[in-house]
Amino acid sequence: MSKKSTCLKLFTSTLRLSAFTFGGGYVIIPLMKKQFVDDLEWIDEEEMMNLTAIAQAAPGPVAVNAAILLGFRVAGKTGAFISILGTILPPLFTLSIISLFYTAFRENVVVNAVLKGMNAGVAAIIVNVVWSLGGTIVKEKDIVYIGLMLASFMATYIFEINIFFIVIACGFVGAIKSFRKPRDV
Repeated sequence: MSKKSTCLKLFTSTLRLSAFTFGGGYVIIPLMKKQFVDDLEWIDEEEMMNLTAIAQAAPGPVAVNAAILLGFRVAGKTGAFISILGTILPPLFTLSIISLFYTAFRENVVVNAVLKGMNAGVAAIIVNVVWSLGGTIVKEKDIVYIGLMLASFMATYIFEINIFFIVIACGFVGAIKSFRKPRDV
């Protein structure tokens, strides 16, 4: 596949994913996985998990960060730019339209009901993300990562520790674990 057709496919894929998802990065990530790992086979599942972890740890919206990393991985700087464009255009357009009619939308009973229904759908998709990514960690049967996953959940849910500190701590644990792992020569 030529770079031009790869970039076109990257743009149309990220544009479509961004245009037809509601709920942010945690919703778009499993759809990106299906598109770029399962369907197009541009990256493997482990690399998608790594890109997701980096996208979550980096400042900014997770969906945009993931698109940048994915685009760069697939087609370099041009791919990163194109995937950013494909990811930000639909919400930019939607928010521009909504901002023009904000008062009417805010007080509309139907719009509020639709948004509540969408929240339920988004919650289900987030549960799917947790199930999918958590299942991958459990399948590896690595007690350190399973414990880290449970400790992270408790830290956020029970102790209400800021997610920033949890992500940094998990990154350190992963780095330490990788340095202790024997290397294949």
